[in-house]
Amino acid sequence: MFTGVSTASLFLRELNEDALPVLDGLGIKSTEIFLTTFSEYEEGFARLLAARKGALKVNSVHVLNTQFEPQLFAAHPRAKADAFAVLHRAMHAAHIFGAERYTFHAITRLKKNSAPADCGKLAANFCEIAAACAEHGVKLCLENVHWALYNAPGIFSAIRRGCPQLSGVLDVKQARLSCYPYPMYIKDMEGAISHVHLSDVDDAGHICLPGRGCFDFEECLRRLKDAGFNGALLIEVYAGDYGKYEELKQACNYLDELVYKIGG
Repeated sequence: MFTGVSTASLFLRELNEDALPVLDGLGIKSTEIFLTTFSEYEEGFARLLAARKGALKVNSVHVLNTQFEPQLFAAHPRAKADAFAVLHRAMHAAHIFGAERYTFHAITRLKKNSAPADCGKLAANFCEIAAACAEHGVKLCLENVHWALYNAPGIFSAIRRGCPQLSGVLDVKQARLSCYPYPMYIKDMEGAISHVHLSDVDDAGHICLPGRGCFDFEECLRRLKDAGFNGALLIEVYAGDYGKYEELKQACNYLDELVYKIGG
């Protein structure tokens, strides 16, 4: 396992092209680039990011999913075609700056009366989306998100039965917000976890950097190790959840020590 920080943690503090040199300058090993708007899916911007990432390993790419991800599943042919055109631009950008994984939310589930997901039917859509990503050397990875498709344990494994090339992303914050224990998500994705989003929470329920709250990270990392995980541990917090940038490196150091302790 190795640690890193998502550029989402610097959102509205730094633009992506400036966030990368900040993280690289701190000596952070890895990142997930969170592309935030359509102009950031263009080739020219991707080449700018590639030029400014320094020694950072770009583990994965994330996008503002509501811009086009739900429409990848659309019944309307034009809506779907437009969404796939955007997907191909974003994945081409990911290939340019070196991201081999795509953190995917899929369909939004914002209505309280949303019907249960038809995982068997959706698997065919996932195969089509995964194939489009693979054209650019990028692997499709579904993240557990309380307001999106994967909002309960069991959904990932059901979809993966029909789309075996699908990988998963564990987000411990989103697991908590979904009101399901995160070990249930680990079990659901066991053997197929691509990378992990980590944050801490204090006694008052406020998000904070790993090591600043009450979440048992050693237990979490041991569970991940037992599930066969050996990938990126990416810190993803909000810009107001910490003070100085140096605190991001301190949080990585904290996780690095735990990884060493458990032999991960």
